[in-house]
Amino acid sequence: MSKQILVTGGCGYIGSHTCVELFEAGYEPIIVDDLSNSEPTILEGIEKICSKKITFYQVDCLDSSKLEDVFKKHSFAAVIHFAALKAVGESVHKPLDYYQNNLGSLINLLYLMRKYSVENIVFSSSCTVYGQADVLPVTEQTPRKAATSPYGATKQMCEDILRDSISAYGCFKGIALRYFNPIGAHPSALIGELPRGIPNNLLPLVTQPAAGIRPMLNVFGNDYNTPDGSCIRDYIDVVDLAKAHVMAVDRMCQGRSKANFEIFNIGTGRGVSTIELIKTFEEVNHLKLNWQIVARRDGDIEAVWADTSYSNNELGWKATRPLSETLKSVWKWQQNITFALRK
Repeated sequence: MSKQILVTGGCGYIGSHTCVELFEAGYEPIIVDDLSNSEPTILEGIEKICSKKITFYQVDCLDSSKLEDVFKKHSFAAVIHFAALKAVGESVHKPLDYYQNNLGSLINLLYLMRKYSVENIVFSSSCTVYGQADVLPVTEQTPRKAATSPYGATKQMCEDILRDSISAYGCFKGIALRYFNPIGAHPSALIGELPRGIPNNLLPLVTQPAAGIRPMLNVFGNDYNTPDGSCIRDYIDVVDLAKAHVMAVDRMCQGRSKANFEIFNIGTGRGVSTIELIKTFEEVNHLKLNWQIVARRDGDIEAVWADTSYSNNELGWKATRPLSETLKSVWKWQQNITFALRK
């Protein structure tokens, strides 16, 4: 059986860490990435960690012809689909970009999977599909609510496209991993989150002021109905998250799926507020940040965290890295890239 795994968006934050974990598990990751929101240096980091040249194609998944050329050259055991636009706030202001990119790339992939008899796909979904749930923590059975952003809507729609396609055609299996909030970096500090321009995720907004790249950290709102007024999220270490993808690929390739389409929550099971995260980052890294409260951000929900019991028991996956170690790793990564930029 082929050990080649197509990883779209494999130079991105989660994709790069997943490529490392795939390699360490005996698979051969084949990366497709248009580098629209990632850097070639991340590919270099993957290769340094793996001590191996990684096959890479600079291809936009919306370009079905060039994407098909990749399928012609390889025999894939599975596809892991990360490639997507992913900023909640930006999606509110650029909805057409999000619908075109996120839906179109998945549809192109599914057509090619059918044509070239690729049987397994892991889809990068999100806890945003739950919206602001009535009951916390959320389980995989928690009803999806109306999305609060076009980004969240695309994740809901992509899950539906995947479910409907698997049901209709019967030629492949799929697993949707509903991530909560990935943070951290590889222990080597050779790969991590490297956003272009103004970051949309919290941790780069925390580490960049600490590194002197930005003057101030903004906390978006302190008037939510939470203990300290700031939003609550379930922060999952990116290496733990990457391992979940390997387990999902194993599950399908080894014939252990209990249904043709399965969903798993990937989180820690613990909610942490924005302010709590900032204070913990300061404590474990012996730093003092400049931060201020500003107005709420479009599309943000108040609180969400996972019930991970199904993932723990059925997928056999569990988050293991403590928050303190995750926050140390992200600061080590930030120091590494800041030093590289200043050389």
